Amino acid sequence: MRANHNTPRLDRRSLLRALGGGAAAAAVGALASGCGVPAAYVAPGDRAADRDRSADDKRLTWANWPLYIDVDDDDPAKRPTLDAFERRTGIQVRYTEEINDNDEFFGKISPSLMNHQSTGRDLIVISDWMCSRFVRLGWVQEMDRSRQPNVTKYLDPLLRDPAFDPGRRSTVPWQSGITGIAYNKRRLGREIRHVSDLWAPDLKGRVTLLSGLDESFALLMQGNGVDITRWTADDFHRTCDQVEKLVASKHIRRFTGNDYIKDLSSGDVLACQAYSGDVIQLQADDPDIEFVVPEEGAELWAESLMIPNLAEHKATAERLVDYYYEPEVAAELAAWVNYVCPVPAAQHVLASSKDKETAELAEDPLIFPDDRMRSRLAIARDIKSTERTEFAKRWNAIAGL
Repeated sequence: MRANHNTPRLDRRSLLRALGGGAAAAAVGALASGCGVPAAYVAPGDRAADRDRSADDKRLTWANWPLYIDVDDDDPAKRPTLDAFERRTGIQVRYTEEINDNDEFFGKISPSLMNHQSTGRDLIVISDWMCSRFVRLGWVQEMDRSRQPNVTKYLDPLLRDPAFDPGRRSTVPWQSGITGIAYNKRRLGREIRHVSDLWAPDLKGRVTLLSGLDESFALLMQGNGVDITRWTADDFHRTCDQVEKLVASKHIRRFTGNDYIKDLSSGDVLACQAYSGDVIQLQADDPDIEFVVPEEGAELWAESLMIPNLAEHKATAERLVDYYYEPEVAAELAAWVNYVCPVPAAQHVLASSKDKETAELAEDPLIFPDDRMRSRLAIARDIKSTERTEFAKRWNAIAGL
């Protein structure tokens, strides 16, 4: 069931260039301004299409990221779990791998949403920090949980109640992950257990941090003992003060996207901020690479499914979302993508596999975190629209964006 897919992953936790990067960032700022109420806000009664065509039009359009669904080892055009859904239901799914960057995709579909027009998509997957904007703007529809018994039963309790979408009424995690620390234990010659261990003298010039504001700040705050579910502006600026000094002293080698993978593999970097899903891939080639959830904690994040306004096949989209929460289906997907599975019950499915390699995945804490690791994971509160410009300006100056 597990595919051999050691191709470097594309960056699904893309950089935020709120002040440096063009129309998408500018649009975000414009939409968030004015009287505390976004100018493009859509009221609940105006979000649904005039008619849901699910009953008589067996089609669905779904936009996702590249390399984010299981594919057949011998034929990459085949997607086993999705193909099985189509056979079971008779529904034809147009699956597009068109999302390469959260801001870029926001810029692509925001004109339609702000002008109360259909995006042409029934289902999309974006990072939760960007999902929060869609929810705040009223650009996505609440899902009908009566059509989603599997989501109701099997969604990981740790992911059920983010601050931006209480009860997950408008979002459902597609996959999850952890932002923690990766390091080469053999080359370093010791263990890393705390964020502060990154600042040890023997790591000067051999440490990298993630460059994106939304990707980086939570773990660094946790290293300072901050509860990231309720962090403050003072917490943020204290963290920036600390990082500025580390940059000035050349302790931090550079800020990266997913290219930290290359630095860690080559040995140019000995420790870095990293995503759990990437490290699983690295460990396949180098078992000396370790991933750590620091004692102070680490950030649990998700990339989530949403149904945009005026989607014409809402009931079908809800049905597909629920299908992927069947433990057997979630297990098949988890075995391929290797991110934190949002369906803990899938662990038992993998454990019972007759294939040894597949069964071993059930014991991987980066796919199914154990109780000790789970106790140290937290979902950071999202950056408010009123905070983003100020925070992005300061962080981007530090990271050189």
